[in-house]
Amino acid sequence: MAVDVFVADEQADGEVDLDRWAALARRVLEDRQVHGEVEVSILFVDEPSIAALNEQFLGRTGPTDVLAFPIEDEPPVGGRSPDSGGRGPGADAEEEPLTLLGDVVICPAVAARDAAERATTLDDELALLVVHGLLHLLGMDHETDEEAEALERLERQLLSSYHSRDHSRDHEGGGSA
Repeated sequence: MAVDVFVADEQADGEVDLDRWAALARRVLEDRQVHGEVEVSILFVDEPSIAALNEQFLGRTGPTDVLAFPIEDEPPVGGRSPDSGGRGPGADAEEEPLTLLGDVVICPAVAARDAAERATTLDDELALLVVHGLLHLLGMDHETDEEAEALERLERQLLSSYHSRDHSRDHEGGGSA
């Protein structure tokens, strides 16, 4: 049983330390008690790509910093329906079905501008976007003031716990963005 975090860099605006952001995502998901066979993807894309997604899915024009696409699966089909997504004959009956949590899409170019406006580092901005996107996948939102306050409070807590100088190189592969 493992939480699998897939991270891809599909942009050329700047180098992104994929191992670092995968490690942060794993720590956040573990903190939020996400267990079992779970997959999540984090994609770093360029401005035209995120602008197209922003328009297609939210009806908004222009690029944004982060988008989250939760997967809202139906319950898994039984073991006798392998072509319909079931585990099929011979599968371990005790094995938990795979849960696809969703995708987080981040635009480092927009994040860099936002970081400059907020007088923070790109590293801190990317960490915030990873955490923010994951919390959206876990069902949190910011539609109301109360939801926004709860989301921001949890973001600060998670960043304080898992995105500090002590944790920034705490993953396989070393280095930082």
